[in-house]
Amino acid sequence: MTNDGTGAGAGEAPPSALLDLVGLLDLERIDRDIFRGQSRSAVVPRVFGGQVAAQALVAAFRTVPDDRLAHSLHAYFLRPGDPDAPIVYTVDRIRDGRSFTTRRVVAVQHGQPIFHLSASFQTGEDGLEHQEPMPAAPDPETLPDSTELLPRHAHLFSDPGVADRLAEARAAVDLRYVTEPPYATAGQPREPRSQVWFRTAGKLDGDLDRPMLHLCLAAYISDMSLLEPVLLAHGRGGWTVGDVVGASLDHAMWFHRPFRVDEWLLYDQSSPTSQSGRGLGHGRIFTADGRLAITVMQEGVVRVPRG
Repeated sequence: MTNDGTGAGAGEAPPSALLDLVGLLDLERIDRDIFRGQSRSAVVPRVFGGQVAAQALVAAFRTVPDDRLAHSLHAYFLRPGDPDAPIVYTVDRIRDGRSFTTRRVVAVQHGQPIFHLSASFQTGEDGLEHQEPMPAAPDPETLPDSTELLPRHAHLFSDPGVADRLAEARAAVDLRYVTEPPYATAGQPREPRSQVWFRTAGKLDGDLDRPMLHLCLAAYISDMSLLEPVLLAHGRGGWTVGDVVGASLDHAMWFHRPFRVDEWLLYDQSSPTSQSGRGLGHGRIFTADGRLAITVMQEGVVRVPRG
């Protein structure tokens, strides 16, 4: 028996935006280890990187026994994805050991690879434990959500329609900034640190309440804000303001402890360095009760527009 991915919820239905996102991750199996995924309209004219990462992880999960969950993934973004074309995911069964399973996934569009992921899965076991303490952060319920924050700053965006498109793209996720996002303080360099609280905009109940789905949704959300500390260090507002151009280059995640993505998670983010047109983001994701659940690293292109 294998992890089959997503399914319909039971009881009270989650909001339609969350169901749409879950449906986006419900890949079509076209052969034993080959899957096809669709895309949704993106805010920018390419596929959102978090979508490709999450779909690739779903494809890998569907070839792994149910008693194993992902503990790490390492991925490279190779080419921009076309949101108007399907994405084909081919899974390589690299290794099936007694405790660990390794999979490699290549995402292809128009005959070319656009994304490459390696993921490792492990059976549950006990072991030595320690972790860094959770940093201080305000109660997420006291912070504005996107429906409040985006209209407040829409006048800063280079395209007046960005606020609406961004709100629609994030409708399945309740994401709340602890401090002002980069676009709100463009021109004012700040410490390269940022915190956001996030959870899905609705509960994952019934058939949707699967550990693998919580991990895949976390992979999707993890790509939303991780390079923002790079922008903060240089007083850049980001692509919404138009004072930088960029894209994700690679992405790595380590899943440490169980968590629920439909309950508040604190994403503590920083940038240790930027250089050569690239910036590095580091993130720690904590549960509300202080458990370190996930560590994330990402490098991306961050360039000042020429001319």
